[in-house]
Formats: sequence, structure tokens, C-alpha cells
Amino acid sequence: MQKNVAMNNGRSNNKKGNSKPNAGGKRPSAAAKSGFKKEGFKPKPKPELKSKPATKTNSDEIRLNKYISNSGACSRRDADIYIQSGNVRVNGEVITEMGYKVKPGDVVNFDGSLVIPEKKEYILLNKPKGFTTSKEDDVNANNVLDLVRNATRANLQPVGRMDKTTTGLLLFTNDTDMIRKFTLPNQRSSKVYQVSLDKNLKFEDLERISSGLTIDNHRVFVEEVSYIENEPKSEIGIKIRTANVKVVRSIFEHLNYNAIKIDRVVFAGLTKKNLPRGNWRVLTDQEIINLKNI
Repeated sequence: MQKNVAMNNGRSNNKKGNSKPNAGGKRPSAAAKSGFKKEGFKPKPKPELKSKPATKTNSDEIRLNKYISNSGACSRRDADIYIQSGNVRVNGEVITEMGYKVKPGDVVNFDGSLVIPEKKEYILLNKPKGFTTSKEDDVNANNVLDLVRNATRANLQPVGRMDKTTTGLLLFTNDTDMIRKFTLPNQRSSKVYQVSLDKNLKFEDLERISSGLTIDNHRVFVEEVSYIENEPKSEIGIKIRTANVKVVRSIFEHLNYNAIKIDRVVFAGLTKKNLPRGNWRVLTDQEIINLKNI
């Protein structure tokens, strides 16, 4: 974990065969053995190999489902469903062929609307208080999209949800496949949160969280939980896979603690290093590769 959330829970030769000589006392030659006369044997000429002309491919062609996904309309999987249902046209013709490739200059209509693929963008924000990912949470709160509006013209969406009181790392992208990947219940990326409670966390409650809790008939497991080094026992570090901050809050509320502050300090290997609160940055190529390989 990062330096400011370092956690400490106090316990984690071959033998040659003997050929019989012939009547003359000499061993038969290889030619004699094979039935060919030495003088008359001529090896059959090998057929001349002719190289096939290389198949010309157009690197600008792109599979139809990927083209649609790149436009931000939906994921590739959902695009396949629309294609099979006859809701996609290329140059005015309905296309239901899976694997169909779009060529440069083709006009693609998806469910009645013209689609143009966008370049994939990945933005990391260190979210401050007072901004939410959904107007449903608080109609008076500002939306996090306002903070990254000048980052790109792409149609960005936040990965996961955050209420206005939660701070820390929030990923934005127009890559619908990645959004879906990181919001699935069984996704495998780890997140680290620093939680400030209204009172010290009892050691027995820390052990209960570490062992897993049943909340609303759902079993909730954490990867690691412990007190934060050199901080009061009300400062807790928790490592968990869910991108839903509400789960983190509910863990402590279930044990009668109030989480007065939740700060996401690590998201799928991304950290807040050199990223002040309220600022954003573009992910590096290597960071994008790492996210896709999780």
C-alpha cells in the first residue's frame, strides 16, 4: 500500500550391430542393401517450390462489433446482439454476419443512429468532496464529469460510483468494455481505501471484518484490513475488490461505526502519486496495458 496508508495489524555409445560378412568377406554397401545399383541410381530431383503471393490485407479494416464499441454506443458483446438482431446497417445494407469488417469510408448505422468510432481515452481523477457520479444521489451536488470536461472531447463515463463525500481515485473512459470489466461483481482488481471512523475500531471487530461479514444476506470478504501505522485506531486501511464504495461504508455501519471519511488511495494498481486532490491525468500506455491484463 502507499506510504500514507501503510497498514499494520500486529500478526499476513550405441553399440554397433554385427552385420554378417558376405561371401567375399565384405559387408554390403548401402546401395546394395536398398536394391539400387550404385552406377544407375540417380536421386529424384526435388520439385521446385513456388512461393505463393502474399495476401494483401487492409490494416484499416475493423470488425463491426469493435467499430460499434469504439463509438461508445455499447460493449462488443452487446453489439453482437444488435448485429444478430438486424439492427445494424453498413452503407444502407443490414449486416447480420458475425466478424464482418468495416472498411474506411463505410457508413455504419447502429439502431437507427450514425456511429463514428472514438479514440479510446483513459483519465484518472483524484476526486474531491462535493461531487457525485450520479444526480440520483444528490440533485444539488456537482457531477464528477465537470472536473474532467476539458480533458477530452470523448464521451467519458466514470468507472464505478462515488457519492459526494467520498474522495480519491476515480477512473474515466469511453472504453465500454473496460467499464463493464471493472464493474462486474466477479472482477479481480483490488482497491485500497483509507477510512476515518467516528470512534476507535475494536480489535475484535477488526478480526470480524478480516474473517468476512454477512450483510443483507450477502457474504462480504475483504483482502486485508488493519489499523494505519502511527495513526489513531479510528484510521483504518481496507483492501477490497469491489468498486462500489457503498460496500465499504456498509461494512463499518454493520458493526455500528460511522465512516466519516472514505478515501480511495489505490485503484487496480493506480495510485495518487503526484496527483493532487481535484486534479486529473491521462494514463500512460503501460498503465492501460496493465488494466487490460487484470
